[in-house]
Amino acid sequence: MSPTPLSILDLSPVPAGGTVTDALRNTVDLARRAEQSGYHRYWLAEHHLAAGVASSAPAVLIGQVAAATSVIRVGSGAVQVGHRTALSVVEEFGTLAALYPGRIDLGLGRSGQRRVEAAREIPAPTAPPVEAQVVDGLLIPPPFSYARVLASPRFALSSNLLHQPGAQPPPFAEQVADVLALLRGDYTDADGLDAHAVPGEGSDVQVWLLGSSGGESAQLAGALGLPFAANYHVSPSSVLDAVAAYRAAFQPSDAFAEPYVVVSADVVVAETDDAARRLAAPYGPWVRSIRSGDGAIPFPSPEQAAALPWTDDDRELVADRVDTQFVGSAATVVDQLRTLQDVTTADELLVTTITHAHADRVTSYELLAKEWNH
Repeated sequence: MSPTPLSILDLSPVPAGGTVTDALRNTVDLARRAEQSGYHRYWLAEHHLAAGVASSAPAVLIGQVAAATSVIRVGSGAVQVGHRTALSVVEEFGTLAALYPGRIDLGLGRSGQRRVEAAREIPAPTAPPVEAQVVDGLLIPPPFSYARVLASPRFALSSNLLHQPGAQPPPFAEQVADVLALLRGDYTDADGLDAHAVPGEGSDVQVWLLGSSGGESAQLAGALGLPFAANYHVSPSSVLDAVAAYRAAFQPSDAFAEPYVVVSADVVVAETDDAARRLAAPYGPWVRSIRSGDGAIPFPSPEQAAALPWTDDDRELVADRVDTQFVGSAATVVDQLRTLQDVTTADELLVTTITHAHADRVTSYELLAKEWNH
């Protein structure tokens, strides 16, 4: 029996003291090495206005990665369609699929719509605190409140820069339907006029939906018979809800006869548990920079992280992410990933690793792949 596929999600992290050029070249180098190590797919995230993350244009990066590799699937994790039109997305990924047939994944996310919805939301009443639980060995922490991030002036600035003045993104389900129709070649508007995406129409792009809860993305992916990626590394508190909602809603499609779930995890692997913990130490301050509303800082070195101020409030702000990061030797982390796979019934795991030194990140992925396939 072959092992469950392992794949990679890359944010093209910018190391403290490094440059965007370093980060992007490191991404291409890591993709080559990932292919050599047997990883199944290589996804690029979409992040904006963050000094520590260079993956703001996933389609461009996908082209670079696909050109530098031969067989590994390459895709987006995820294109935020609330910032785009369905046609622009289909044309971009149709171009990629024409150049690299059989290898392109189009992951779609609804963060763009979520930004607009958040600006209109009335704050919900304070809910009773939820306790952490351990489900068959997997930590499910209390949910994190994004109220502080949503209230940040920088969040509003980001939303303004990502949308044309006065633009309102269509509902996510409508955009997904438009993407699928344009790919199939049967798109028509309300007046019955047809439109054909060139490139795009008839391409073999594989469409995915990504989600962090049991809400619209999970349910829509199931209803459409699409594969689904659930984010344990971003929203560990709701990963089980997301997977359950997807499986409950699943209807067979031409693409997938049965549900297919990828679950993500943050991972750092080194030769020993102690060495891995040292490399992972900057993760808490890095997550703090995101959740404070200022955007991801360049990823610090362990020495730089140790010198940063750190309070009990900071620890609480990032506890769910730090406590669910899998850190240790390859054997230690593989045991943790097996638990994640068993509890979530994942068909595939998507691992993301950030360290200050590129060589340490490469080694982490290589050690993990070797142990996983052992």
